[in-house]
Amino acid sequence: MHRQRLRPNESKEMMSVTQVDLWRRAQRALAVVGRAVWHLPRNILIVALKLYRRLISPLYGQVCRFFPSCSAYALEAVTVHGAVRGSWFAVRRIVRCHPWNAGGIDPVPSPAHVHWDDPAKVPFIVQLNHPDFFLAAQAETQSRPAA
Repeated sequence: MHRQRLRPNESKEMMSVTQVDLWRRAQRALAVVGRAVWHLPRNILIVALKLYRRLISPLYGQVCRFFPSCSAYALEAVTVHGAVRGSWFAVRRIVRCHPWNAGGIDPVPSPAHVHWDDPAKVPFIVQLNHPDFFLAAQAETQSRPAA
């Protein structure tokens, strides 16, 4: 005697097409809500950093000894790496910013899992902080063909 095993949410009778459709819609809605809750800390930090860059940073002028500036670095780090790791990178950068440091070019470490093949999917702050790479890629796509 071999009994057929059922999945935990499956009943013996088949669900109708509308029930299956409703179930899939509910799963998608839960996934969207879950992603929104998961990314909420990151999005709050991004809004706070953008407000700082818009309201407070212009009062200081161009005084940063690094490129990109500390706020641009923090914004890129949080956008690319998330709230926890991005905040860690930003705090490390701010600690390095003192009068005895020479400054210079200090890019955000790139994550191993992100491959931006499509320039349209790259966050704008990443394009601003890496002009050598993204302007060169843009020039290649916008160049005219040889005659």
